[in-house]
Amino acid sequence: MLRSVWHYMIVLIFIIILAGCGASEPTSTEPDDEETVEDSMQESGPEEVEEEEDVVFPYTAPLTGLGSMTELDQRIVAVMINNHSKARPQTGLGEADMVYEVLSEGYITRLIALYHSQSPEVIGPVRSLRPYFIDIVNGYDAIFAHAGGSTEALSIVRQRHLPSLDEIYNSERSFYRVDFRKAPHNLYTNLDLLREGAEYRGFREDSEIPGLLFKEPEEEMEGTSADEIDILYADSYSVSYHYDEETELYTRHVQGTPHLDRETEEPLTMTNVFVIETSHRILDNEGRRAVDVMSEGKGLLFQKGKVIECEWRRVDGVIRPFVDGREIGLYPGKTWVNIVPNSPGLDHYVNDNREDTSSTDHE
Repeated sequence: MLRSVWHYMIVLIFIIILAGCGASEPTSTEPDDEETVEDSMQESGPEEVEEEEDVVFPYTAPLTGLGSMTELDQRIVAVMINNHSKARPQTGLGEADMVYEVLSEGYITRLIALYHSQSPEVIGPVRSLRPYFIDIVNGYDAIFAHAGGSTEALSIVRQRHLPSLDEIYNSERSFYRVDFRKAPHNLYTNLDLLREGAEYRGFREDSEIPGLLFKEPEEEMEGTSADEIDILYADSYSVSYHYDEETELYTRHVQGTPHLDRETEEPLTMTNVFVIETSHRILDNEGRRAVDVMSEGKGLLFQKGKVIECEWRRVDGVIRPFVDGREIGLYPGKTWVNIVPNSPGLDHYVNDNREDTSSTDHE
């Protein structure tokens, strides 16, 4: 009996000692080495983390100069966008890195949208190809997306074995028709379909993307004030760009109203507007043109609400602004290039409200 009591007392003392040791162990409040950034933000608060850490992008988008978390080494895709009045508002233009606007037949323009850093789910309506569209796109080593083209343009594609995705002749599966518009204004696509089509046709994947010159975002823009830009292609068609000082972006207008994206209903905005003049020559009774985008001429570069007179030159396949023999960089962001005839020239087409009695509507 006495032995049992002593045994019980020894066990009880041992338990008390163990409990005392556990109570004296300090509890750590420091995050261990494997704690995630999200866990750390929950303790320190998002504002504190934002103040201490700036986002550093390891890559730069070649066509916009904006930071990117991924390396953008895939080929650029150029889509010929319909700009007929019955095709507006279009979809996907706001996600293009660069857009060229140039006359096609008559006094209707067509848009060449270059896609690289963004992949919109819907792009269109898509329209046909012209030889000078090829000249522009070739400078970017891009894949062409279009629906047919002029006889000369299609001949160039075949002879040079260019990477063409043509809905009419070779790539129907890369496009689709919608029922809310009538042909030929109802052809659409997206980047996934086009890249699948390029892979199916065995187009080269590696890319020779031209290097563009960009300014630092905070660099001051030289030039004279130009908050509004009016470009009168014809009595029946005009575009304008309105500068917003807060966003440092231009908003595009067509026929006096904001140019919207059909899906998002958001207005199209851009950082740089580059207007150039060059030779235009009518080829036939249909109004098809030869447009020189290979040489040089006068230009106007609009940035941060100001304009500077310049010259355009084609260097490494790309139309670029120059002043006194020195290339003028773009500000990081999206760029629109408007091409107008050099006769009568920039003074007539830009910021000029005189009537153009020689124009007619060929829509």
